[in-house]
Amino acid sequence: MKELALAAYAAEHGAHLVAEPRDRAYAVHKRRFDEKGYLSALALAGVRWLARSDPDFPPLLSAIHDPPAGLFVRGTAEVDLLRRPMVAVVGARSCSPYGAQVARMLGRELAAAGLVVASGLARGIDGEAHRGALESGTTVAVLGCGIDRDYPASHAQLAAQIRARGLAVSEYAPGVEPAPWRFPARNRIIAGLAAATVVVEAREKSGALITADLALEEGREVFAVPGEITSALSAGTNDLLRLGATPLTSSEDVLELFGLIRSAGESVEVGETASAVLSRLRDGPASADELAQATSLDAGVLASALTELELAGLAAEAGGIFRASA
Repeated sequence: MKELALAAYAAEHGAHLVAEPRDRAYAVHKRRFDEKGYLSALALAGVRWLARSDPDFPPLLSAIHDPPAGLFVRGTAEVDLLRRPMVAVVGARSCSPYGAQVARMLGRELAAAGLVVASGLARGIDGEAHRGALESGTTVAVLGCGIDRDYPASHAQLAAQIRARGLAVSEYAPGVEPAPWRFPARNRIIAGLAAATVVVEAREKSGALITADLALEEGREVFAVPGEITSALSAGTNDLLRLGATPLTSSEDVLELFGLIRSAGESVEVGETASAVLSRLRDGPASADELAQATSLDAGVLASALTELELAGLAAEAGGIFRASA
């Protein structure tokens, strides 16, 4: 009972607690706490409680130096999902189109190979990683607010999709508002659940770097996606690489850690013109004008080829720039 009482007390007082306070106020709270009534109220709200002392509590999370008192859980999956091999994919909220594409690709390919993808439901890299994972498997969203909140609100639909296929978890009880200091605390849970953490894009002093640092402190593997040396969005990841993080050039780099291989997708056939355009895109991203110049195709034929590639899932466009998909 003490873990649930502690979580409820933290919620009531807007505090972050992982151990029982030794004061009179908490002693009174603990003595009066109605565990049965609290659990009934959680159940009515579709929330489960997984205490730190429960045998089903994820062992990797239990092993960190300050594990939460427990996790509030929402979603259709069983809680043993949290004990499965898991990879965290994190990064910048204001990510580039390239970063968004990489995060979605990694989420999709890691989940297809049987791994659970964890992230923080934030805008940018987090959201794309969740979306990619849902395309081929399952994912876990770790919240920095009460388990009853969809934060940010713009991700309410994504959060519902995650709960329908996976789980949302939080150490914060229903009713707890998001606050800036809760998100770094949340990051230790993301890092703690996962055997490996991938940072796709991150500015200097990004919250994603906190997750990476916490993972390193716990002896977990950290991967970083190399980025342009002139891009502020790559400053954090490139610093990680300089400090010894493992470069990530494909999902196979992560899968090798788990002894897995990437699931082979279905072969997609496209026309000769689309194939020529795809060949150019595999040399690097390009605008429509650059593609027209490189392929000598007129605008109508090029537009048709690009549409064919996008429908086949072989290329994607963002911000007027086309990129080949992995």
